[in-house]
Amino acid sequence: MLLQTIKMSLKDTINLENLPKHLAIIMDGNGRWAKKQGLIRAIGHENGTKSVRITVETCAKLGIENLTLYAFSTENWNRPKLEVETLMKLLISSLKKELKTLVDNNIRLNSIGNLERLPKSAQKELLEVIEKTKNNTRMVLTLALNYGAREEMLNAVKIISDKVKNNIISIDTIDESIINQHLYTQNLPDVDLLIRTSGEHRISNFLLWQIAYAELYFTEVLWPDFKEEDLYEAIISYQKRERRFGKTSEQIK
Repeated sequence: MLLQTIKMSLKDTINLENLPKHLAIIMDGNGRWAKKQGLIRAIGHENGTKSVRITVETCAKLGIENLTLYAFSTENWNRPKLEVETLMKLLISSLKKELKTLVDNNIRLNSIGNLERLPKSAQKELLEVIEKTKNNTRMVLTLALNYGAREEMLNAVKIISDKVKNNIISIDTIDESIINQHLYTQNLPDVDLLIRTSGEHRISNFLLWQIAYAELYFTEVLWPDFKEEDLYEAIISYQKRERRFGKTSEQIK
C-alpha cells in the first residue's frame, strides 16, 4: 500500500506538458543482477524483459511519443557465444510474446542498427511485428539492435560521399539536416533525456549524434530492478533542469 502511494505521489508531480519527446535508455546491469542472486547471466536478461514491459507501458500511459531502447550493440557480439545465443532467442520470444502488448497500447515498433547480421529468424520476427504495428500511433518504440553510433555515422558519411561523387548532392548543401536524413534515426527527433541504469557513467557508443543536447540521467538501479517509480524519478529530474541549448538563463526566460 505504501509503495502504491509513493508511486502515485511521484507520478502526480510529473508535468505532463513538459515530457521528453524522445526518451532513450541504456538498459545496463542484467548480468550483475544475476550474479548478485547467484544465478547465470541469462536469467538476468530474462528478468530484464519484465522491466522493458513495465517501462514501455508506463511511457505510453504518460504520453511519451518516442522511446528508444539499447537492446544489442555492435560490441555485444564479443560476449560469450552462449550469452549472445541466449540474447537472440530472448529477442525472438519477447517479440512474439509482446506483440499483444504493443497492439493493446497502440504502440508502433521500429528498429535501428545493422539488422543484416542478426539471425534470419530474429530478422523475420522483428519485421513481422514492425509490419503488424505500423499503423499504431500512440508511441514509437525503437529497438537499437546490432547498433553502434560510430558505425551509423561512418555509414552516413559513405552514403553522402557517394552522392556527392555522383552529383546527387552538392558539397555546399551538406548541413545537419542532410546528415540526419542519412542516419538510422532519420524519422526520429533528437533525444531529450537519456537514462542509464546500473551506476555506469558512460554513453557506450549509443546515439552520439542524437544526444547532442540531451539531459543525462544515471541511476544505481540495475535494469531488472528498474520500475515505474524509477522512471518517474528520472522524468522529474529532467523537468527540474534548465535546458538552454547554448543560450543564457536570461535568454530563455
